[in-house]
Amino acid sequence: MSELKENVQIIVDREVACTLRDGTKLYANIYRPSNEGEYPVLLTRLPYDKNLPNFSHRYIDPIRMAMSGYVVIIQDVRGRFASEGEFDPFVQELKDGYDTVEWAAALPYANGNLGMFGLSYYAFTQLYALMEQPPSLKAIFPAMTGHIFGDAFIQNGVHMLASTETWVLDSVAADYLKRKQSSEQYTNTIKEITNDLDHINDWHSFKPVKEWPPIKKHPELVEFFNKYLQQEFTERSRDQISFKGNPSELGVPAYHLAGWYDNFLDATIHNFETMKGSTNNQKLIIGPWGHGMFSSELGERNFGINSAGTSIEGKEDITGLHIKWFDYWLKAGSEQLPADEDPVKIFVMGENKWRSEKNWPLERTAYTPYYLHEAGTLSETEPSKEAPDSYVHDPNNPVPTHGGGVLFYNGRGAGPYDQREIEKRDDVLTYTTKALDAPVEVTGWIKMKLWAAYDAKDTDFVVKLIDVFPDGTAYNLTDGVIRAKYRDGNIEENHSTAEIVELDIDMWATSNVFLAGHSIRIEISSSSYPRFDVNPGTGKTTIDSTEMVESNQQIYHDQDHPSHVLLPIIPR
Repeated sequence: MSELKENVQIIVDREVACTLRDGTKLYANIYRPSNEGEYPVLLTRLPYDKNLPNFSHRYIDPIRMAMSGYVVIIQDVRGRFASEGEFDPFVQELKDGYDTVEWAAALPYANGNLGMFGLSYYAFTQLYALMEQPPSLKAIFPAMTGHIFGDAFIQNGVHMLASTETWVLDSVAADYLKRKQSSEQYTNTIKEITNDLDHINDWHSFKPVKEWPPIKKHPELVEFFNKYLQQEFTERSRDQISFKGNPSELGVPAYHLAGWYDNFLDATIHNFETMKGSTNNQKLIIGPWGHGMFSSELGERNFGINSAGTSIEGKEDITGLHIKWFDYWLKAGSEQLPADEDPVKIFVMGENKWRSEKNWPLERTAYTPYYLHEAGTLSETEPSKEAPDSYVHDPNNPVPTHGGGVLFYNGRGAGPYDQREIEKRDDVLTYTTKALDAPVEVTGWIKMKLWAAYDAKDTDFVVKLIDVFPDGTAYNLTDGVIRAKYRDGNIEENHSTAEIVELDIDMWATSNVFLAGHSIRIEISSSSYPRFDVNPGTGKTTIDSTEMVESNQQIYHDQDHPSHVLLPIIPR
């Protein structure tokens, strides 16, 4: 970690204007050393108010970074708070990102070398700026963000309902409406938004989603909300990216930060894999964290003091990681990672230890199928002649979300929770191994191969991987969902009720040691609500319909339909 410059005074310049190519002005706060000279720049661009410490500082200390010899710039993006223009999320960050990078690198106290940092949307702003190839952008540190070319809140055809509704109402609505309403009207608007956020868990159940009352009562916000539901913003942003190659070809060093219980876990890891390519300037760190949450405690578990972002291995914190990374690339001018550092650092749950790795996925992985069996058992033995299991999916009584990589209001409900109450339901199946004689480590991507039948026009399947403790406590590790009609990448509208379909379910990734005496469990249902929009069974969605029909689900596990989870076992 870089030594702090105790004698350095920091100047804070507020509301500094950057004029874009179209004349729009964006405003930033700038933290810089008072000492004369030129310094590398660290830039972040966010839509959540640069003057609000919870967002402008978040998990990073800009004063410490400035004291370490950087000009730190925190900017409101177009159409947000102090900045001019109309907010057109994601799409606008391409050209605006390029212009801001080059403006910042040319400031009188800047030396022309610039890095970007930030979490969630302000990690998106890094990736979109990167794809426009501004010459001054030398390194980035994207944390917990979506895939460069992916949809923000859709997973295998299923809307991440609560995340979508929460983001628009909590993160966008207030400032968006303030720009369009009179002061008197806006006073009432804020009261309504506040009240709706206080009752957002109740509002999540309203259908159809496109008529959602917390949005419909503000006509100026309706078009924005509908565009977001239809993923129009991310689709247009992908179409407008000028660079059409693999991001690894750009050669920009990137340190990717992820959490095992983050709603963008898969995307952040995929960004690392995509950008790594043939280069050796990418790093990845994954902690036992939720979205923007870096405490040692998450959900109902405590992973130990040194799991926290403030004490990684008891050696450094997240701000220190940033300073070390940017010192290397912006001050040393090297083109390779330090020879003594592995590119991957993961926190292994169960053992609750950090570990460095040379690659992801781990080369020594032994991919091992664990098969579903009758009587709710799970084992490495292939099934023979067994009858299917069945349950009824009632979309009017969906399985409630209980933990996981969720993005709910104020971070509620993220992380590991005891699943036993959920598993008492008649529409939840479980398959569990015998108690383990020795520890089993699972680290990597988790895939489920499932054969199933259903008699509705469409349905969903949700699968969880669970660590069952000797006392029966069952903590969720990771999960996946699929909308059946999207099973082959194309929409399958004509479903036969007699058809047994083969489903490949991406359950994202984890790292966990199932200790001796513990068991490995797979849980199967057809909903996780309100994390995902419930499948009504009609072939339509609750986005624009309210009709619901029950579906009889059958889960097959026999020699012709050997349903199994493919676990990445790490030899020990």
